[in-house]
Amino acid sequence: MDTQNTSVRPHAQSRNSGKNHPYRQAHAKGHPGGVTHDNTRHTTRFTVIGNHLAQHPDLSLLAIGLACHIQSLPTGAPIGIKTLAARFPEGPTRIAAALRELETHGYLRRTRERTPTGRIVTRTVSCNQPGRHHDHDRGASEAEPPKPPARRAATAPQRKPPRRAALPAVPKPSYTSPGLLRTATDVLAGLRRKDPRLLLSATDAEHLAPGVVAWLERDLTPTAVRHALTNDLPPEPLRRPAALLAHRLTAQLPPLPPFRAPEPPPPVRHPLRNCETCDHGYRGADPHHCRDCLERREPVPTTT
Repeated sequence: MDTQNTSVRPHAQSRNSGKNHPYRQAHAKGHPGGVTHDNTRHTTRFTVIGNHLAQHPDLSLLAIGLACHIQSLPTGAPIGIKTLAARFPEGPTRIAAALRELETHGYLRRTRERTPTGRIVTRTVSCNQPGRHHDHDRGASEAEPPKPPARRAATAPQRKPPRRAALPAVPKPSYTSPGLLRTATDVLAGLRRKDPRLLLSATDAEHLAPGVVAWLERDLTPTAVRHALTNDLPPEPLRRPAALLAHRLTAQLPPLPPFRAPEPPPPVRHPLRNCETCDHGYRGADPHHCRDCLERREPVPTTT
């Protein structure tokens, strides 16, 4: 790591006894496999990382590595998503998900504050031990030392990652046209611009798109659907934004619009013409004579 932790007093180098030496202990038991450590004690440019973070059972490997990197940075260093994405090969989406993991487990606290100039900035606090806040009123001698995490039994079964529950069902449209489905997908993809917590995967968007089409069939505009899905969101972090959107699409589905009878076709409007008999203007189906002249004309006798 790059930063020395000034709050930790330097310790004298100690030797591992033959009984406790990991390499000798592994060979004494007849198990040469597994990791052995060739450690050298750091005296400068180091950071102390707790095993509760380095061996966290629920955090992803990316989140653990990102937390270690953040704890090694000096105070005031930028740790925005764009800054981290420029520093590491992982993209902004994976880095944002890792930051949300750390925030959920207490290793990060992010709050929005307004500067004297009126600009809103995000204040980030890195916690090297979640759940314990430094008390400025107590002396260093009165502070209780952190308790080491309890060791797991060697025979304990490995914890399997929890299976992701299926998303709730969404309303089905009466007819799924390609145009409406494309509009629904655009609506779901644009939700993250309204709230960054509503970042959806391609699988989640495919599941939710028919529900959005059912709303669009009810004479709602894409803007109205987007407002209904993003209005009055809870302030706490969203564990499953797709499940919340699926619930809103079902619970807040508006009724069908009232039936409207088709309007009759407009009447045929003939062009204005001049009658060849009376020279008056008229509108009629006959292109030569007005109605009055047609009625006054005597029928022409037919010759046999």
